[in-house]
Amino acid sequence: MIKGIMFDFSSTLFRIETAEQWWGAVAAAAGLTLTAEELAEGARRLTAHGALPGGPAPDAIPQELAEAWEKRDLSPAQHRAAYAGLVRAAGAPMADLADALYDRHMTPRAWRPYPDAEPTLHELRRRGVPVVVVSNIGWDLRPVFREHRLDGLVDDYVLSFEFGAQKPDRAIFQAACDRLGLAPGEVLMVGDDRRADGGAAALGCPLHLVDALPVDQRPAALGPLLDLLGG
Repeated sequence: MIKGIMFDFSSTLFRIETAEQWWGAVAAAAGLTLTAEELAEGARRLTAHGALPGGPAPDAIPQELAEAWEKRDLSPAQHRAAYAGLVRAAGAPMADLADALYDRHMTPRAWRPYPDAEPTLHELRRRGVPVVVVSNIGWDLRPVFREHRLDGLVDDYVLSFEFGAQKPDRAIFQAACDRLGLAPGEVLMVGDDRRADGGAAALGCPLHLVDALPVDQRPAALGPLLDLLGG
């Protein structure tokens, strides 16, 4: 019987803004006037390089960033080095704003909750089902939940940069189960990445996968997990 739930963060409960919105916001703040073509081209290059955290993975990792990329979610410094490095690899004019682009993605306004995130979390709270967010991330995501008034619906957070291990390492899922005071078989893992989030299954946790789609294309992927709980 499922008694608790672990949620991934990015592309599960929240989605990062588009590359066009990301690049456009930072360029505007820096006083750059971009044509529609320049905005689209910058976004395309940033996407191809995987420079937007929470966005598509890079087509290729520059050799000099390989180590930082592999361990990016274990410390804020490595996370910034990896993603700001990918922005610089995308070339001018984005490269000159690498730190500003990195800083932008950590702001609550760069993230939107999926339409069913709040009602699902409210229903779980109503049913008395505890929730922990388990994320591979290099910065503190709690302000995002506070800004969107969802922090009161989450009981705990296990973040890779604080814990010292990344999904799919079983240790991070075990830590989440321990904080809930539940056995792995009693805790459902909800995420979008079969490899990373699937590490919970190796521990004995049931797994519910959702598609990593834009917010307006995924209105109701979390609701079905409530059927798994019964009641």
